Amino acid sequence: MSGYGGCGVMTDSLELPALGARPSVRGQVAHALRAALVSGQMRPGEVYSAPTLAAQLGVSATPVREAMLDLVKEGLVETVRNKGFRVTELSEKELDNLTEIRQLIEVPTTVKVIGVATAEDLARLRPLAQRIVDVATEKDLIAYIEHDRQFHLELLSLMGNSHLVSLVGELRAKSRLFGLTRLAETGELVPSAREHIELLDLIEAGDRVGLERLMRAHIGHVRGRWAGRAERPVA
Repeated sequence: MSGYGGCGVMTDSLELPALGARPSVRGQVAHALRAALVSGQMRPGEVYSAPTLAAQLGVSATPVREAMLDLVKEGLVETVRNKGFRVTELSEKELDNLTEIRQLIEVPTTVKVIGVATAEDLARLRPLAQRIVDVATEKDLIAYIEHDRQFHLELLSLMGNSHLVSLVGELRAKSRLFGLTRLAETGELVPSAREHIELLDLIEAGDRVGLERLMRAHIGHVRGRWAGRAERPVA
């Protein structure tokens, strides 16, 4: 995406989906903006105005401004007087730390889903897993980030711990996956997308060892290929 110049207000369009007039517009706007932050379509240090973002999303400026204020509270952006909102920068060390926490939480919790998930649960998640593959093929990064988030949070929610699900959602929102654009363009994102289907297959098969190995590799993408870095081998 082009159009970044120093810390000025954004002038070029983002590849954001038009949301239209639907219920909970503020919440949908927040999800779209979080996905844009994670995928790198909204870059650290850049300043974005609510009216410009609203025009791209096809909604009024009010829900965008409200959603951005929610993101301010979450520490994802900061207000810039009379200009808009600046995306918060995170160091490589901070991003590595976030990923380490996710590994500690998500891997064992996902493995525990074995024995808890019903056939109906897995059947409900399979269309979402396939949708992740579809949007990866379509190179729709915003949809990829959002469906990936939804899949994993719904999978974790099967354990019945809403606090854990909320925490993982916050950690995911703070991730930065600047390598996704290149991976989408080269088609390399599709194999990663298919891992969601493989996760469900392993849960259905009751393969705890295989599930743990795949989850560690899957989250490892966050600081590897998805971040535009070389991935470390998974033990």
